[in-house]
Amino acid sequence: QVQLVESGGGLVQAGGSLRLSCAASGTMHSIKHMGWYRQAPGKQRELVAIIIVGGSTNYADSVKGRFTISRDNAKNTVYLQMNSLKPEDTAVYYCNAEVQPTTRQFYNNYWGQGTQVTVSS
Repeated sequence: QVQLVESGGGLVQAGGSLRLSCAASGTMHSIKHMGWYRQAPGKQRELVAIIIVGGSTNYADSVKGRFTISRDNAKNTVYLQMNSLKPEDTAVYYCNAEVQPTTRQFYNNYWGQGTQVTVSS
């Protein structure tokens, strides 16, 4: 079983910063990618940023230049540094990972429980 645990969410004023962490644990033969999604009230869940094991990254247009995704492969942990936060960044942020638990299984997507980020104006 694979579990993802997020941390680092909280309350911050507009223009402030937060750093989210997501640690993957359990039976994991390999991780193809890890990333972050978010879901604001009344909105659908959307991609924020992803990072491939090889290092390639992709960001939503709304966060480019403000957010930075990084990872520590040895720790199976992904981070999201969020700077210049805006009220519209308020959402529950979910960690996502594509993991192959064992060599006998295909890759599957796993989700964390989410961490709340609230940006006040």
